[in-house]
Amino acid sequence: MLNRWLENSPKEALICAAVSAAALVLSITGVLREILPFDIAWAAIILCGIPILVGAFKGVVFDHDIKADLLVSLALIASVATGEFFAAGEVALIMQIGSLLEDYTSGKANESIEKLIRLTPQTARVLRDGQPAEIPVEEVRTGDILSVFAGETIPVDGTILEGETTVDQSVMTGESIPVDKTAGDKVSSGTVNQYGTFTMRADSVSADSSLQRMVRLAEEANENRAPIVAAADRWATWLVVIALSCAVITWIATGRFMRAVTVLVVFCPCAFILATPTAVLAGIGNAAKHGIIVRSGEALEKLSRIRRVSFDKTGTLTHGKPEVTAAVSVSDGYSDADVLRIAGLAEQYSEHPLGKAIRAAYEKAGGGRAPADSFQMTAGQGISAVVDGSQVLAGKEGFMRSCGVDVAACNAACRSETEKGASIVYIAADGAEIGFIALRDTLREDAGEAVERLKAAGITPMLLTGDNELAAAAIAESVGITDVRADLLPEDKMNIMKDYSGGAEPICMVGDGVNDALALTAADAGIAMGGIGSDIAVESADAILVTDDIRRLPYLFTLMKKVMRKVHVNIIASLVINLTAVLLCALGVLTPVTGALWHNCGSVFVVVNAALLLLVRDE
Repeated sequence: MLNRWLENSPKEALICAAVSAAALVLSITGVLREILPFDIAWAAIILCGIPILVGAFKGVVFDHDIKADLLVSLALIASVATGEFFAAGEVALIMQIGSLLEDYTSGKANESIEKLIRLTPQTARVLRDGQPAEIPVEEVRTGDILSVFAGETIPVDGTILEGETTVDQSVMTGESIPVDKTAGDKVSSGTVNQYGTFTMRADSVSADSSLQRMVRLAEEANENRAPIVAAADRWATWLVVIALSCAVITWIATGRFMRAVTVLVVFCPCAFILATPTAVLAGIGNAAKHGIIVRSGEALEKLSRIRRVSFDKTGTLTHGKPEVTAAVSVSDGYSDADVLRIAGLAEQYSEHPLGKAIRAAYEKAGGGRAPADSFQMTAGQGISAVVDGSQVLAGKEGFMRSCGVDVAACNAACRSETEKGASIVYIAADGAEIGFIALRDTLREDAGEAVERLKAAGITPMLLTGDNELAAAAIAESVGITDVRADLLPEDKMNIMKDYSGGAEPICMVGDGVNDALALTAADAGIAMGGIGSDIAVESADAILVTDDIRRLPYLFTLMKKVMRKVHVNIIASLVINLTAVLLCALGVLTPVTGALWHNCGSVFVVVNAALLLLVRDE
């Protein structure tokens, strides 16, 4: 408890500040003056002042570093030595309030690395000497044969030897649509086997896997993030020198020690220290009202400098799941609606994401359930079922050809859809092609407006995605983005962020998935989609769009710039007030108590000026 008090832990600091404020009110009103043998302001001096004295002592003796605490300590000691207990308590309380505001706006620590680690499978099912054995994933050796069941996370990087399945690779690539895999295909650790059992050969040990590489890169990027440093602490050495010089000059020039003490009291940088956290707190509060969480003052400062914004595609500019965009008939005996109906009924028992999307589109169009007999699924290829007495096939081109169905007519008709990045599911009935279903990750309704408003604000948009070039180009063209990079792995995105980071155009990454975590951390600033985003993306980001409304982005950047302008105004105003007070002290106009009240007026000014940020609205 004692250590937590001396180290200014938030809970203890808040209690001390509340008690100290009450003590100072009683001190200035003199309510207990006749009862107590001492000034009640001592409560504030002890509760709020001693942690400051301890911090200043540790900074000078152990860290060999002069911070703003040293100047405050000198003012406290001088005030107490001359019997100005209220002035000492008032200075200590304001410093405590400033410390609490900074702690509040700093936010909780980044947890992305821990969450990445939790994605790593703990065990693997290995075949050794022909017998299955479940062992810790760390014991898997290169060349081991592993068995992976449906729904399990793939434990290490490897190659499929036997079996067919569909793998959700969104963790690593950000692809919205799971990828079909068969013998000879590579699979990565951390990705999810959606259905079907397969055997694989381990091509690397756990420590060298793709997921562990992401963990190491995240740790490296996290270590390279500079900690927030208060302006008062950066300039503390000069403030101490100037304050002592002014006090000594005043003493020598006037011969009055009390005037020198008053100079130390009014030079104490309370308003200067409050200038930043109050504006930051108001800015963060305003953003929260509009559905944006800004994690810390450091994050706010970084967001205010952004000149370029990079979007992930899946789940950010798009909804993040496949939807039917077209159902097209290529047979005179069937209409487009017939193709969707037959496909929807045939897929009603399917667990494949594309099959589910087709069924959802059919039901949304008003379709009901009807018997689909003899349903069979060929993992990673397609399905077959009997609908209305006809043998229906739905699947990939290779599946159709293996069943003796010629899809040449469909290929000609679906070219415009594939050029937009659509996935095609071919439909056949009784051995003849009847049409196809096109599915795409559909564009968010607000994406185009958000991009245009960013451009109007002087911010350049770009698109980074793990999806293929056709899908990326189609989405970029729809929203008006010209700078597009496709087929990217998480580390590719991170390297692009590093290229821009710290340059003439500070860059911000906007993403939602695990695969965006590295880029979010490596960028000058990161923004995550809070509603649909992964926990890791959210914890890696500097700001979170709680409602996933990317139209808020232009407002966010504008607000952050206004906050930093307030900070600069507050700093300048606080310095002017302090310097004016020093002059008045040297002339004997201010005493220690009136000087403390004067410099308290400076603190009130910066708080009120910062509070005006709460009135800013998103038009």
